[in-house]
Amino acid sequence: MDTKSSKENLVYGIIEEALPNALFRVRLDDDRLMLAYLAGKMRKFRIRVLVGDKVEVFEDKYGGKGRITKRL
Repeated sequence: MDTKSSKENLVYGIIEEALPNALFRVRLDDDRLMLAYLAGKMRKFRIRVLVGDKVEVFEDKYGGKGRITKRL
């Protein structure tokens, strides 16, 4: 995996709504809404994400869901 292309898919946003099964509605910095799920490491180490938290999201290159990789 090319590190440059993976950094291009990183976006930042704020959690707007918590949904069932570790899904979240995230408002990105460019005012788009995205559905995102918790990354496996965040589930494994039980890192909690609450409404209002600023998060780093790895955006799917096909425009679907995003993966929350870090809480800032």
